[in-house]
Amino acid sequence: MLHTLTLAQALEKLKRKEISLGDIWADVQSSIDQQNTKLNAYLTLNTAAENERQAAAQLPLAGVPIAVKDNFATKGLRTTASSTVLDTFVPEFESTVTARLKAAGGVIVGKTNLDAWAHGSSTETSQYGRTLNPRNTDYLPGGSSGGSAAAVAANMCIAAIGSETAGSIRQPSAWCGTVGLKPTYGRVSRFGAVAMASSTDSPGPIAKTVEDAAIVLNHLAGHDDRDGTTSAQPVPDFTQTLGKEIKGLKVGVLYLDLPGLEASRPHFEAAMKVLSDLGAEVESVTAMDPRLAISVYTIVQRGEVSSNLARYDGIRYANDRSFFGDEAKRRIMLGTYTLSKGYADQYYNLAQKVRTLFMQDFEQLFAKYDVLVSLSSPGFAKKIGASEDSAMFGELEDMLLEPSSITGLPGINVPCYRDAKTNLFLGMNIMAPMWQEAKMIQVADAFERATTWNTWRSA
Repeated sequence: MLHTLTLAQALEKLKRKEISLGDIWADVQSSIDQQNTKLNAYLTLNTAAENERQAAAQLPLAGVPIAVKDNFATKGLRTTASSTVLDTFVPEFESTVTARLKAAGGVIVGKTNLDAWAHGSSTETSQYGRTLNPRNTDYLPGGSSGGSAAAVAANMCIAAIGSETAGSIRQPSAWCGTVGLKPTYGRVSRFGAVAMASSTDSPGPIAKTVEDAAIVLNHLAGHDDRDGTTSAQPVPDFTQTLGKEIKGLKVGVLYLDLPGLEASRPHFEAAMKVLSDLGAEVESVTAMDPRLAISVYTIVQRGEVSSNLARYDGIRYANDRSFFGDEAKRRIMLGTYTLSKGYADQYYNLAQKVRTLFMQDFEQLFAKYDVLVSLSSPGFAKKIGASEDSAMFGELEDMLLEPSSITGLPGINVPCYRDAKTNLFLGMNIMAPMWQEAKMIQVADAFERATTWNTWRSA
């Protein structure tokens, strides 16, 4: 049962020599062997893991098995971004995220499935088959980091790495009942990550608890000379606010009256009462309509996709552009159109102006509130196949997260309700001002400790 340990528990038990690293790996491998054929969370397993874990045993992360989304370059380990364009691509270099993970003693157990090129919120656009939700396999895990969230939820790793462009860490975490942390844009390097929308891509951890997410972020964050968008802001110890009370903190509640949230609202309001009972000052606030962010994100993201995917050709990556899936082709065409002469002002430049309005709106709200909270997704996970006939599936499921993504804000998903009938989860999204991840970690941790929705804490 060692595969069910949280990262913090595993590190503590290893330190005390109560368990062995080999036993953790054996249990994780057994869990993968039993479940991955059905769940399809992993695309590639790391055959060198045994040697790597022995070398990492004395480092801070002690050689524990960490899953990595398959859009981070891993030297000597296949990296596909779930697209057959990269089917045989084995990088000769390491992404900063995975290099830092390895330097800290984390060992990659395998590369996880995602929506191809991270285009989607279901993992159904993967050209290697969809991933299933371990909580209920009739349902989707979300995306694009669906494989990482599923691997954590199914105890097929101790923690995982994902990436978010607009909800791709927090939304699958909400659907799979895990913790997902999107850092401030620029807090974690994008070097070596397969670019989707370069102005919003943000790598971050998917974990079993808030504490685990904070531990992993400690090892990922910081300036990188190879990524000009990373910040020189000092990196605090993100575990320092764990266990602290939230009495007196001001919490602004967003989007409560939005159409489509009626079924989820009572459960979310119950979560707000928990924060009030913990001493926070909780108020409903008015913010810019998140539905406006759908248009902004769609235009900006497609434009950046059309530029980023232009580099993938048969000369450098073996398979030519005919291997792109349908979703990638749609996004390339729409992005190229919105950037073309005569249309850039009408669409792309206008979208950037509205993006600025969202930034200004959040700036005003954070002048009054310490954190802002909302649901992470409008409802529970959707059934298998739900995305196939919906061209805007991802944008609609990520609608409540897109405003914070396009403005670069940090956010964390924490489970806030479980439906006993379906075993599906709702997630609460907690946002903080830029560079203040520690504050949202403090609130998320306090909520997690005060409730029983986190299955690893309540076990």
